[in-house]
Amino acid sequence: MPEKMSVLNCFKYNFALVSRIANSFAETSSFDLKSGVSPINIEKARAEHEQLVDALRRISLDVIELPCDEKHPDGLFVDDIAVVINGTALICRPQSPPNKPSREGELAVVRQVLRKELGLKVVEVENKGDEETKLEGGDVLWTGREIFVGLSERTNMQGAHAVGRTFPEYPTTVVKVHPPAIHLKDYISMAGPEIMAIGKSEGAKKTFQEMKASGAPGYKYIMVEEDEAANVLYCNGTLLHLSSDQIPKGFAVYENKIDCPRVAITMEEPLKRGGRLGSCVLLINRVRHPKKIPTTAQ
Repeated sequence: MPEKMSVLNCFKYNFALVSRIANSFAETSSFDLKSGVSPINIEKARAEHEQLVDALRRISLDVIELPCDEKHPDGLFVDDIAVVINGTALICRPQSPPNKPSREGELAVVRQVLRKELGLKVVEVENKGDEETKLEGGDVLWTGREIFVGLSERTNMQGAHAVGRTFPEYPTTVVKVHPPAIHLKDYISMAGPEIMAIGKSEGAKKTFQEMKASGAPGYKYIMVEEDEAANVLYCNGTLLHLSSDQIPKGFAVYENKIDCPRVAITMEEPLKRGGRLGSCVLLINRVRHPKKIPTTAQ
């Protein structure tokens, strides 16, 4: 079993994996457009995504950009594909609604990068018993000292058990993701060491209360009005969050309550299908350790 990283060091990353946006994202994504929004402007979406890539590079990350694949319109949401903690990568089982494009093909590309290019230990999820294992990275929140897994339409108990088996060095707690969120991190994410950002919708409050009831002690909490504001990226001492145009109230909270450097990013077009800022980035800390693990979580 690898040694645990300190809470401060666990938010230091070497690499960020992102994916360029396919033309098909505008029409055939697994996620329907939000009600009342205009069609996706692909060129604007790509320009906004490039702002995110530039921000990641400015905070000392080596950004690996996957080429867009028209057969996989949801490739933008790379955080769904894998969970990377302490030098080990668990390849997830992302779900697609009926009559929507499968995300299965995305796994091979991400697996290749994590194993061949970055040299990480890679663990595969297999089905156990009669029920299919479902797991998406957006439902896995690593706090630096423990893991929360959200049970949602995209992640089931078998998926949560796969997380626990893959990362036994950290306690794993399962909570229910209350609607309307798709993933746990739509409501709750880490805004710094021991600091959680929490949305204020009824679903967010119910999910958060389950986390608190689990007995997780010692965290500070920042409550933000918009659920979109609760999904942030804390990396290498910097907080990345959406711009004031997208989260005016949440932006003001971060401006007043966060002391570390901040970068505000506009991601209006890429997130019209319900994704979040953190969905578009897979942060990776390449840790060398002698942990010997099988290639499949059973």
